[in-house]
Amino acid sequence: MRVLIVEDEVYLAEAIQAGLRLEAIAADLAFDGNTAMESVTVNAYDVVVLDRDLPGLSGDEVCRRVVAQGIGCRVLMLTAAGDLDDKVTGFELGADDYLTKPFELRELVVRLRALVRRPAAATPTIIEYAGVRLDPYRREVYRAGRYVKLARKQFAVLEVLMAARGGVISAETLLEKAWDENADPFSNAVRLTISALRKRLGDPWVIHTVPGVGYRIGEP
Repeated sequence: MRVLIVEDEVYLAEAIQAGLRLEAIAADLAFDGNTAMESVTVNAYDVVVLDRDLPGLSGDEVCRRVVAQGIGCRVLMLTAAGDLDDKVTGFELGADDYLTKPFELRELVVRLRALVRRPAAATPTIIEYAGVRLDPYRREVYRAGRYVKLARKQFAVLEVLMAARGGVISAETLLEKAWDENADPFSNAVRLTISALRKRLGDPWVIHTVPGVGYRIGEP
């Protein structure tokens, strides 16, 4: 495993580095956000241990760019901020885990190894396809820059279609993924939700029916 420790407190960063090396984990250091971005674009890291409060680019901005550029490494937020809002913000940016200072090195090691074992996410944090932008954390949808207010089931159906990126999804699959186990498989709930979703997204339609197969999202 190879990790990048991004921490502006030099003594703490070097202490973490020394501790990880004793656990046979290779660790590089960066003391500011700009250096961190240079490092992740040049080297292949498994995990970035990222402090939020950094000189230059903030830790939040580094996390956002790592995710947006599809660099592929995991991000473990490391910060003194431990309230729920701070944690939620970190996860919304695409962080994979969160550890509050002060912490035990042993816990950091366990979390790093768990992150490396975790399979890669199937879809990015924010999905953009066919002119539609869906943010699953903030529960927001935009089409061509216009905010689209959706009901919960409409959002759930759209998220499944967006994740397929143009692939055809059957009504049965939509019913399975967007409704609970008590849903009636013979109901017309999917058809009615698709119809309402099309109206909310506006013309021209981006959700298309594939006769006898299902639905897909794509350019008109």
